Formats: sequence, C-alpha cells, structure tokens
Amino acid sequence: MIPSDDTIAAIATAPGVGGIGVVRISGSAAGAILRRLFQPHRPENLHAAGSLPSHKLCYGTVQSRDGVVLDEVMAVFMQGPHTYTREDVAEIQCHGSYLVQQTILAEILAAGARAAEPGEFTKRAFLAGRIDLTQAEAVIDLLQAQSMGGVELAVGQLQGRLHERITAIRDALVEVLAIVELALDFPDDETDILDADRLLSQLQEQVEQPLQTLLALADQGRVIREGVKAVIAGRPNVGKSSLLNQLLQEERALVTEIPGTTRDTIEELISVHGIPVHLVDTAGIREHKDAVEELGIERARQKMGEADLVLFVVDASQGLTEVDQALYSSLGERKRVVVLNKVDIADKALLQDLGDFFAPAPLVQTAAKNAVGIIQLRETVYQTIIGEVEEMGERISCAPNLRHKMVLEKTLAACEQVKQTLLMAGPADLLAVDLRAALDYLADIVGLTTPDDVLDVLFTRFCIGK
Repeated sequence: MIPSDDTIAAIATAPGVGGIGVVRISGSAAGAILRRLFQPHRPENLHAAGSLPSHKLCYGTVQSRDGVVLDEVMAVFMQGPHTYTREDVAEIQCHGSYLVQQTILAEILAAGARAAEPGEFTKRAFLAGRIDLTQAEAVIDLLQAQSMGGVELAVGQLQGRLHERITAIRDALVEVLAIVELALDFPDDETDILDADRLLSQLQEQVEQPLQTLLALADQGRVIREGVKAVIAGRPNVGKSSLLNQLLQEERALVTEIPGTTRDTIEELISVHGIPVHLVDTAGIREHKDAVEELGIERARQKMGEADLVLFVVDASQGLTEVDQALYSSLGERKRVVVLNKVDIADKALLQDLGDFFAPAPLVQTAAKNAVGIIQLRETVYQTIIGEVEEMGERISCAPNLRHKMVLEKTLAACEQVKQTLLMAGPADLLAVDLRAALDYLADIVGLTTPDDVLDVLFTRFCIGK
C-alpha cells in the first residue's frame, strides 16, 4: 500500500480546448484540499465538518488562495475505499480551457498535493489490490486502442478474463505441488503418493494445454491490439495509389498517368472488421534514372521487407511482365494478396492466365478507379491476416500480450521439466523446485511477484492523470 499521507494531483483530460476539463486528486488530503478551494453554491449541503457528501456532484466555484474566483465548476468528493485508487479521491470538473485547468492544478499543488507521475493513479489502484497487473495493463491498452477490436480485447482483460484463466492454471499447479509436498513429508510412502500417470495427466490437461492455448492467442492478440502493416507494391501505373484512395475513401494519393508519380511512401490507417490495418503506398518499382525516384524505390523495397502483408498489384490489362515476376519472387514466404487491377479493360483469357500463375495465393480482381472489388479486397485482407482469430471466437478476449507470452513460455518450460522428472521417477524435492518456479512465473503475470523496475516501466507507458 502507498502511504496514505502522500496526495497526488493531475489533469485527467487531454491537452487542448474542450467542453469540460477534469482535475483529479487522490490521497488522504484530497478532501481537505477540495474544501479549501471549492465554494459550493449551497453551503447548507455540506456536512457538519464542512466536507462534501461522498460520491455526489456539487455545483460551485473554485477560488484561489487570494479569494479570486477561477471558474464555475462541478466538484465531487469520493471517500475511500470505494474509489479507483481505494484512497480518498476528489475531482473538479471545470471548463475545458487548458489554462484554467493548469491554474486550478497549481492551486491544488500549493495546497499540499504533489504532481502525479504517469500512470500513478492506476499504479495505486494496483498496489491497493483493486486490480491485478493484467487489468492495469488493460487500462493502457484501452487508452491506446486503435480500433473496436482493440477496445473489446482491452475491456475483456479489464473484466478479469485473463486473470481467471491464469488463476485456474495456478490452482491446478498448487494441487500438484500439494501432492509433491505430501510426499516430502512422508518419504517412506513417496512412491505410493506420487502417482506419475495421474500427475502427468493432470499437468497435461489442466496446465500445459491451457498454457498452449494462451500462447497461441498471444500472437493473435498482438494483431488485434497493434494491427498489421499492409504494403501496396507493384510496378508504376498499375493502380496502387488509386487502390489506396478507394480503401481510404478519400483522395489521399496523387493519381496521374505519368509513371513514377509516387516517390515516397504514404501511410494511413484503416479499420477492417475492428482490426487496425496500416496501409503503406509505395513508389512503383522499375528501372530508372531519376535519383529521387531511386530513393523512393529503395524505400519501397524496405517497406516490403517489414510488411506483415503485401498487396501485390498487377495491371491485368497488360498481363504479367518480367518486372512483375521478379518483384513477386522477391516476396519469398511473406503473406500476400494479389490484386489484379484494371479488370474492366482486361481480356478474360489473360485474367485466367494470371489467376493460374498466382494460384494458390489469395487473389482479388479490382477496377480501383471505379471502386470495383474494393469490398472483396477488404474481406480478403481480413481473412488472410486474422482469419484464425475469427475461428477462435470469444477466447480471443483474453489474449496475452508480449510480456505475458514470455512468462507463459517460461512456465511451460518449467512444467515440461516437471514431466521429465516424473517420467524418470525423480525425487520429490526436484519436482517441488520446478513446480514453485512455474507458480512464481504465473504470479509474475498478475503482479504478485513482479519486480519494481518492471512495474515502473509498465506504468510509465500511461499518460499523466490516469
């Protein structure tokens, strides 16, 4: 628990002009600071000690130390432990001028609070036991979500779904450890107590399989949280920029009949069924003499190498050229969707030949200038990148993040060591060591044994005021 005499304050709303700004205070002095600055419109509503009733909004003004009215506000005092931090919390809802908010915050700091560090309110909620570390991480995921898919994933984790899965695995490990420790207490009966077949079955069904499922979900969770980078690549004038404009539904890229118009990458974000897709339009790749265009082509090749998915665009009206074939071969094993563009002016026999050449890669026929095939392209992108996530259904709602994944892999390795010891009829003390290691790893996920330096890094990802 954080010492109760340490009171923090911060502006909780984003910088800029808005209808309302919120200044938040948390700590033992929150109520006293609010009483000092806030003058209610109806003083008769105050308690005998001059405090505001808990969890009720009150209208009034905020005044400086000199008695100058700073703003008309709504204020609320919330008595702990029924608050976000489980401490006394006060909030002042003023007009959304950043200058007004800063002035009110300065008065709060002068009254005895200190400026909160990034994520300190949520860190206090975690240290007070209101949320575990997976839920704290879900808060930052929710704040940074780029799509509804990311929001849904963060909300599921905030509701404790990952915590429940981890707890079930820990409970199973504790049960196995209890049997092992019983064998340690009665060494003469160790062979009878340690029923290897039963313990192996329990570890496989209740520990390893759930761990493997969570690990499988981790990569899919990354896609939903962070999205994918989809690079639009191909020769000049095959319709890459037109395709970008249609996917964005705006004229973002300049489209001309002159080859080499796009000389640098253009990057934009779209959402495909709740999944962030970072589109990158690149310079057409060809033999050239222009130094500036050469730099653009080099950058295009670099972006292709970094892509999660390549939208490989071919001018279907011209058929497959040697440049097309060389560029396509350079993709290697990278995921791709082949886009046969300009099909409205292409020969049907030529389209058949192109389809045969690119099979079995996902293929979409488009006429980007007329928005033909764009809906199908979006669907194909979705199925190519995260089709497996859809099959997982509701289970994706508890997908671990990268930190969790690394810890889960360590847990799985410790469990494998336990299995090997059981198969070799090893001593109970070795089993206990590996089982405790696995339990410690899982405790690290929910924050029971997480080192302070790791906590510091996690919470500094937050904005100030949350």
